[in-house]
Amino acid sequence: MATPADRKYTKTHEWVALDGDIATIGVTDYAQSELGDITYLELPEVGDAVSLAEPFGIVESVKAANDVFSPVAGEVVERNEAALAAPETINASPYDTAWLVRVRVEDPSEVEKLMGAEEYDAFAQGAAH
Repeated sequence: MATPADRKYTKTHEWVALDGDIATIGVTDYAQSELGDITYLELPEVGDAVSLAEPFGIVESVKAANDVFSPVAGEVVERNEAALAAPETINASPYDTAWLVRVRVEDPSEVEKLMGAEEYDAFAQGAAH
């Protein structure tokens, strides 16, 4: 699956797409493929604060449970109820329908410090070997 160029990526395999001061956050295709079949998802409630580089949720698969780290600091304004109800959608559509949360960002410039698609692909390739 191609890594979308319209968002930024973290070394913990999350993606963020910024629209004004709203960041949509999800896990990358690399992350879901490493996890295997995702069976459970835990996300913060609307109104909860998330902190830069701190865990805000859990993705569980048949292999392991992993924290999901926030690429930004801010307040959760929406969470993906459809992904909570059917966490396996993360395996099928990590960049589209299976986003995790939307956050009102305190400092949008935080996003600019993250990796672009090409840099992330090179990083993920290194992690795979």
